[in-house]
Amino acid sequence: MRLRALLETEALGLRLLGGEEELDRTVRGVMTTDLRDPSRYLSGGELVLTGLAWRRNSADSEPFVRILASAGVAGLAAGEAELGDIPDDLVSACLRNRLPLFAVNEDVAFATITEYVVRQVSGERAGDLAAVVDRHRRLMTSGPAGGGPDVVLDLLTTDLDLRAWVLSPTGRQIAGAGEPLAPGVCAALASEHLAAVRTGRRGPHRISIQGITYSLFPIRGHGRGAAGPGARDVRESVLSDWLLAVEADAGDWPAERLDLLQGVTQLIAVERDRRDAARTVRRRLAQEVLELVQTGAPPAEIAARLRVAAPVLLPGLGAAPHWQVVVARVDWDSGDIPGGPVAQSLLEEILVDPSVSGPEPSDRIAVAHAGDEAIALVPLPSLPGEGGEDKGPDSALHADALLASVRDPLQAGLADDGRLTLGVSAAVHSAEGLRGALEEARHARRVAAARPGRVCAAGHHELASHVLLLPFVPDDVRRAFTARLLDPLRDYDRRHRAELIPTLEAFLDCDGSWTRCATRLHLHVNTLRYRVGRIEQLTARDLSRLEDKLDFFLALRMS
Repeated sequence: MRLRALLETEALGLRLLGGEEELDRTVRGVMTTDLRDPSRYLSGGELVLTGLAWRRNSADSEPFVRILASAGVAGLAAGEAELGDIPDDLVSACLRNRLPLFAVNEDVAFATITEYVVRQVSGERAGDLAAVVDRHRRLMTSGPAGGGPDVVLDLLTTDLDLRAWVLSPTGRQIAGAGEPLAPGVCAALASEHLAAVRTGRRGPHRISIQGITYSLFPIRGHGRGAAGPGARDVRESVLSDWLLAVEADAGDWPAERLDLLQGVTQLIAVERDRRDAARTVRRRLAQEVLELVQTGAPPAEIAARLRVAAPVLLPGLGAAPHWQVVVARVDWDSGDIPGGPVAQSLLEEILVDPSVSGPEPSDRIAVAHAGDEAIALVPLPSLPGEGGEDKGPDSALHADALLASVRDPLQAGLADDGRLTLGVSAAVHSAEGLRGALEEARHARRVAAARPGRVCAAGHHELASHVLLLPFVPDDVRRAFTARLLDPLRDYDRRHRAELIPTLEAFLDCDGSWTRCATRLHLHVNTLRYRVGRIEQLTARDLSRLEDKLDFFLALRMS
């Protein structure tokens, strides 16, 4: 803004005392000071406000004005509240140094002028930044990306002093300006964003974490098919869209700044679409391998396709890796919504390797989808032995670990009508093992589906125990079996607060050891014996018999 605009704003109560020919100077900020030498706090372009407390006599004016002029300030505004009329020596010093001088009416507070200048300058800077953002968007749309989202986030920090981060729907930080956010904060931001989108709240969404307010803006891409912005139902896109988290309260922002942030999200969406396009090759490879495996193709043909896939997924890998298969399924309680594309996007996000950084996402997986199911082919580098022999995979995926840090955001996105179930196979080292790995992962996913909760996973190790059988017991058989054994105990606990069910669980968990169970429950052994006797009396079972112990164990697991 110009000095002339300030003079023409009646509400500011400014009166020009000298420097009319300099009124076209640009004001870039405002500073209030009564220091004799404020030079260390000046960067040029400021309107300096002063109450003249620095002036003890007429000799002080010239040095003060000379310091301001040397710093390149836009003008000086002196208050009339303390001394009344502005001293002539100050007026003369400003004329000699070509520094515009204003008198501030005693009825006008410096805070009023400061707020006005800051608001005007901020709006203009936002407009200038919006033009920069628009240029970046056109460049990124027409050609290769120049630095990714970090470039525009740096613009927000340097031009508007706004710290911002781009997060995935699971809370993974994709880009940011300044220090990265703590993982717990990222997860909380993603959860709030997904919950707000699912409930239809209008953005930007705001949340306060540890005393800091964040505003959340959705980043919606343009080329993701069923999971993109053209989706008929928000459930098709909510679990695939990125979000922009800004460390500020956007509730009182002017329309210009909100428009600017919308432009920033559109710019980042271009990068999102570009990264999605880069996954096309990996998706195609996964689809080809999956079709070969499911149609019973010869192992040699599958192995040839894997040799093509390995360099794409793990550049520089010398030997063929081991492979794991991960199967995911997203089910919705209502509506004809295809779950396959949503599950595919989620698997691509969940399986990103967080230990690999860089401008591109560290995808080391290929994900295909068929129907409501998504299937990931995950390469695992081999760990060489002393003689060069293969000692097995360097690392392997574990079902619980995959969901540990993303469970809260996913539950918020699935809300009360969606469900994600996931199964993980063991690692295999050859094409012959892929068909078995796929079936193993599918069985593990069915085990996960039998568990309560919106987000569940199971691994291959669980297929060698009783948990493999439980999901396939019909519901009416489950209910009858558990009711016959456990309902008498539940009724007794309800009437007498006897805690027979917790006692039974602890007793079985301690393998029937009276001493260990009594210690765990902080009971005397005689008290424990009384409770176990009451359990046996109410159920007509004998907890010293293996068969009865097994029945109780299964009933508790199925309840």
